[in-house]
Amino acid sequence: MKGLKTIMAALVMTGAAITGCSDTPTGNAPESKAAEIIGKSDIKIENKRLTPEALWAMGRIGAVNVSPDASKILYGVSYYSVPQDKSHHTLQIMNADGSSHALLTTTADNESSAAWIKGGTKIAFLSNASGTSQVWEMNPDGTERRQLSNCDKPVEGFLFSPDEKSVILIHQIPIKESTAEKYPDLPLAKGFVVDDLMYKHWDEWLTTAPHPFIAQFDGNAITGGKDILEGTKYDCPNRPFGGAEQLAWSNDSKKIAYACVKKMGVEYTISTDTDIYLYDTTDGSTVNLCKMSPATSNYGYDTAPTFSPDGTHLAWLSMKRDGYESDQNRLCVMNLADGTQSYISEKPFDSSVDSYCCQPTARVSISQVYGTVHQ
Repeated sequence: MKGLKTIMAALVMTGAAITGCSDTPTGNAPESKAAEIIGKSDIKIENKRLTPEALWAMGRIGAVNVSPDASKILYGVSYYSVPQDKSHHTLQIMNADGSSHALLTTTADNESSAAWIKGGTKIAFLSNASGTSQVWEMNPDGTERRQLSNCDKPVEGFLFSPDEKSVILIHQIPIKESTAEKYPDLPLAKGFVVDDLMYKHWDEWLTTAPHPFIAQFDGNAITGGKDILEGTKYDCPNRPFGGAEQLAWSNDSKKIAYACVKKMGVEYTISTDTDIYLYDTTDGSTVNLCKMSPATSNYGYDTAPTFSPDGTHLAWLSMKRDGYESDQNRLCVMNLADGTQSYISEKPFDSSVDSYCCQPTARVSISQVYGTVHQ
């Protein structure tokens, strides 16, 4: 497909407009805490039995990022302690050939969501070393840790623009008045009145909503923050499992594609109609790319947007029917010049696409559980 140099698809079965990201200079990492570090287990498997203890002892692999020069692989691993009933999120690095593995996280602080910045000379990541989750940076060898953000709200995710002059910060904003706020004479009350759906996702009560804020970055500190969903109670990223992968910067750092269900109450609760929106940072305008015409409108899940390497196309995962959480997940590609859309994964195989990535080559490759189809 012209302009989309490669799509590789793999099948693997808030209120205020400004956040309190201070421009106060941030310092270096504090001294290591004395708390016990939860790390790799030395459990021994006896009698070839896979026990619950053995399962909990396994590290869970998190996000993986390849360095700009493709020489190193950065990834996260989470370890768990049953006695402590808690986890520890760590960052690790190795050469692309699998050699020289190193653990970057050496304290009990959680570190996650790592990304390469400044041409691969620095690693940006989330750390709670300052008391709340904030954006930090360090050298690829783990040295010279330094806090970049100092927001009054914890940062749940981030995404730097290609020119690294801006960064999206994900913050929770309040969407429901607490009982203590509603009744000041009951300051210790923790309950709240439920008078509408949706009020809970799995084990999470919906009293806040994640919103993306655009902040500025001067290479030294992250400051400011404009809520691109100001005045709404919508979730972005989408609950319950969405993260920064539900947002994408355009190649010129001027537009942001994001996935969002812009519905409330019962309508939100029973619908899977998640759309891809294109937000223009220059004028604040927003376009719904999934409802541009009756002929191309889609009413199921549309998620995980990614711009092509040359910036001429936008790809995302798309389910066709509203209300079906397990509908076939297709790979949709839009030509940003004329708005035409193509579902490029349907013809090679009749299976769902779980994830994909773009590479600067002229080949489209789609992998399945039971084989590989090349186009």
